[in-house]
Amino acid sequence: MSSDSSSFWSFPYTSQRMPLLARNVVSTSQPLASAAGLLTLARGGNAVDAALATAITLTVVEPCMNGIGGDAFAIVWDGKQMHGLNASGRAPRKWTPEHFSRYDAMPLRGWDSVTVPGTVSAWRALSDRWGALPFADLFEPALRHAREGFMVSPTVHRQWQAQVAEMLPQPGYREAFAPQGRAPLPGEHFICPGQATTLESIAKSKGDDFYHGALAKAIADHARSTGGLIEEADLAAHQADWVEPISMRYRDVTLLEIGPNGQGIGALMALGMLAHFDLRAAGVDSALSQHLQIEAMKLAFADLHEFVADPDAMQTVKASDLLDSDYLASRARLIDPDRAATPRPGSPHSGGTVYLTTADQSGMMVSFIQSNFKGFGSGVVVPNTGIALHNRGWGFNLKPGHPNQVAPGKRPFHSIIPGFLTRDGAPLMSFGVMGGSMQAQGHVQVTSRIADYGQNPQVASDAPRWRVMDDNSTVAVEWNFSREAIDGLVARGHQVKVAPRFDTEFGCAQMAMKTAHGYIAASDHRKDGYPVGM
Repeated sequence: MSSDSSSFWSFPYTSQRMPLLARNVVSTSQPLASAAGLLTLARGGNAVDAALATAITLTVVEPCMNGIGGDAFAIVWDGKQMHGLNASGRAPRKWTPEHFSRYDAMPLRGWDSVTVPGTVSAWRALSDRWGALPFADLFEPALRHAREGFMVSPTVHRQWQAQVAEMLPQPGYREAFAPQGRAPLPGEHFICPGQATTLESIAKSKGDDFYHGALAKAIADHARSTGGLIEEADLAAHQADWVEPISMRYRDVTLLEIGPNGQGIGALMALGMLAHFDLRAAGVDSALSQHLQIEAMKLAFADLHEFVADPDAMQTVKASDLLDSDYLASRARLIDPDRAATPRPGSPHSGGTVYLTTADQSGMMVSFIQSNFKGFGSGVVVPNTGIALHNRGWGFNLKPGHPNQVAPGKRPFHSIIPGFLTRDGAPLMSFGVMGGSMQAQGHVQVTSRIADYGQNPQVASDAPRWRVMDDNSTVAVEWNFSREAIDGLVARGHQVKVAPRFDTEFGCAQMAMKTAHGYIAASDHRKDGYPVGM
């Protein structure tokens, strides 16, 4: 549906947020971070500069969702072609299966969940390739908030406080992020000790200090003194990789994702199955439309958990096997329009956070995501640095012979994924949906709303969402899901849980859709952010 049509501009859902229309846009979950991106554009920066200034600021003003010690991915349209960046880190050299034999499952917190952080390398790689401003200039807004402090919003307080009790036992956490044994209150002024000095060091060294200098030594020293295995050599060996995005055509659009070790392939698989059904005829928000999407997602998840890992370890079933059209058609035939099923992995060889987007008037568009994973991540914080280390190691498993079994130097299965839609080979929309396993599901729902139902980005963002929970059986739906759709799902055999208002299980979306004269930017009503532009 064209943006010129009147129905494209209807806003049928509870939220009455309006999208932003501008030639240069920044959309993220936190207003101070969005302001940093807009300031960077006003100073002559491009979309990459704005994305980085925004991302760096987010590590300061929303530390409960991301940080300096996390991972990052990006998809960039540079005005001519698409580029993918995988900056996720790898397991330390001493992470052998034998070391983890004392566990029944991968640890969620503590040092044995900490892989090498990749976020800083993503900042450097993107700036080196496309930055118009000096790298150090991108840190100015973040440094101001790190030095002078910032007022904590009610949303950030709520997310922060929910984690404190679990994080307090971890080395360094209390001193950095809960000095009073609690999260800062709404409106309270907060400064993280040492964070400004750390950002200054990264800015001046272009990130080298984090992987090869004093910051690397501080991380390794903290590990040695508190039971961790990560060493200076692990940090020094890290590199971010430029990759070719993988894709799936769906109706008249194509969804691009970063390939394994990420879960983005799950969204592509689900769309490949849904291509065999007429969702438009089923009707937007109908029980049938939601049911078909849920069943496709459940089948994709079954394959994700069985086959997807570091691509170097996917020797038997590769990404191309999981995206094979005949295989996806066979998976689609398992979907009963009238009944929910219990999904099992297929046999492909038988035929397997914080998000932001920026865009500028030159046509450059950036889809960027970074995360510490489960909130503050591992809970481990390097003293006097503000570096909260992520817990991406939890993404491994301990199954002998499984492609995602923990091993030295290996990348774990990853949840954070930037998304990008194209139409006829041209960029259409950079977007993402935060929230663990919600991300691939969110990409499917957003893509369907754009391609099947012609909705605009703000409406696609505001629409009530469903989420297949981690048991791959229970389906959670938002509080404003229609009763008719809920009853229809229950009648088909789904176990449906209606979530309370303000539940965080359904993620938060940011989008920027290209038009003939600029962009339509949308920001999710589920968090604090509003898009800004000029």
